[in-house]
Formats: sequence, structure tokens, C-alpha cells
Amino acid sequence: MTLSAANSLEPALVEPVLERIGLTTPPSIDLAGLREIYGAWCAHVPFDNVAKLLALRESPDAPLPSLSASRFFERFLQHGTGGTCWPSSDALCSLLESVGFPARRVAGSMRDTGVVSHGSVQVTFGSDEWLVDSSLLTNAPIPLSDAIFASDDPVFEFEVERVDGTHIVWSDLPPSPYWIPCPILVDPATPDFYETRWQASKMRSPFNERVYARRNRPGELLVISANRRISKTKNRVDTQELNARDLCNCLRDEIGVSGEYVKAMLTSGIIDASMKPSSAEPPPPITARPPSKRSVA
Repeated sequence: MTLSAANSLEPALVEPVLERIGLTTPPSIDLAGLREIYGAWCAHVPFDNVAKLLALRESPDAPLPSLSASRFFERFLQHGTGGTCWPSSDALCSLLESVGFPARRVAGSMRDTGVVSHGSVQVTFGSDEWLVDSSLLTNAPIPLSDAIFASDDPVFEFEVERVDGTHIVWSDLPPSPYWIPCPILVDPATPDFYETRWQASKMRSPFNERVYARRNRPGELLVISANRRISKTKNRVDTQELNARDLCNCLRDEIGVSGEYVKAMLTSGIIDASMKPSSAEPPPPITARPPSKRSVA
């Protein structure tokens, strides 16, 4: 499939992006190379809604800016931001394709609601399939087979199972008290499909009102959720309440957002909105459990 100009990655950006995520040479086009480039992505590219919130504040009555891998990486290089699932998955897929990986866009239903609400990326080597997710940031590619798989990392936890002809990926991400399921429902997904779902997210999304940012650090998962800083390590989960200054400092110093963008978030009212309770109705609890948490009859 040939990508549109908006979704392809300009060749001049590939080298600086690889350098920014710590790769001095392109990875080998095999599983070892996929582990290398996805691990580097997870270590350097945050999952955040900074650019989306700024766009919503700047032009509340306009459509969201169309997806563009080049624009995503230009912001990343200049301002340290990542994105939510549709732009970040689009960008990751474009980067993988640019260096030679047989990657494709797929889509699923976060929280298993039946609504297609999540973008991800799948890579095929022969008969083996791997999921590399720019939102879950699992550090290692997720194997997709008939077997149940559970990661052995106590910080970046995930499980996957095959059910009814597809795969359900389970993840443990604070501040959610539940493991979150996400079945893959669309494979492959076109760039146009991504664009449609991205624009639909303006109307309904948990990332349209208050700050959310997540960054992988060695042995630690760091989450900024509105006015809370959450740190998950193998031994504990610590939560700290933030004031407006603390939030700005965390975004700049720990997530890596540029001072220019942090200032724009402050002046546009995004930081103040993050100090207040959400106006959205909370999602229903998740009663299903991942394979390892189910009781044995």
C-alpha cells in the first residue's frame, strides 16, 4: 500500500529521529531490529495529549489538524511531545516503513466497548506477527499467536490471548484500577481510516480536557494524569498531588515537553483545567480479567 504524502515520512527526518531515540545506525530488518527500534521508541517518545489539547484550545470549532507523520516528528524533535494513539501509531508505522519493516496500521477497541477507539501497529515476519503499540509502550513487541502470553516485567505489564479469531491485549496502566483489554478489530487499517477515527476523537475522548502524559524510565513507569503524578516501580505505586507549578515542572523536566509548549499550556488554560475535576462521566468498571488473574475452577 502506498502512503499518502501526509502519512509518509520525509527521508530527511528519518536520521535525526533515529538519533534522537538513541539509534546511530538503522536497525536490522528482523525481530532483533524490531526489538531495538521499538525499545528505543518506548524509552524516548512519550504518550501524551499535549499537542491535541493545544489544538483544541487554539481552534475549538475547527477539525483537528490532519494526521502527518512528518509534523509529528518535527514536534517531537523541537518540543519533546509524542501524541495520543492515532497520531503516534501513524507516526510509528511510518517510521518503521521508512527503514524497511513490513509494518501496517491496525485498530482496536480500548476497554473492549465495541467502538473502534485505538490505533496500533503490527509487523509480520514470515508467519509470525508482532504488535508494537505507541500508547501501551510495553518496551518489547507483543507476540500475536494462538498461545496466551504474559510479560515477565513487573513494571510494564501486559498479557495477550487469542479469542474469537482476534487478539485481546491486556495492560496494567495506572491510574486505572483495572487491567484494560483491547481487542484488535480492524486489520489492516488504512491511513484514511485513521484520519476518520482521529477526527471523531474530537467529539469523544478521555484526552480532550486535562493533561495526560506517560513516559517510560528505567525501572519506572511515570504517569501525569491531570493533577496527579504516579510512579510505578516493581515494588510500589506512589501517587503525588500536584499544584499548577508542579505540573508545569513535571511536564518540562520529567516528560520532556519544551518550555515553549509548557508556557502555551499555561496561558491557554490547559494547566488550570487540569487542576479541576473532569466534567466527563467516568467509564464503567471493567469486570473482565486477564488470563493470569482469572480464578481456576
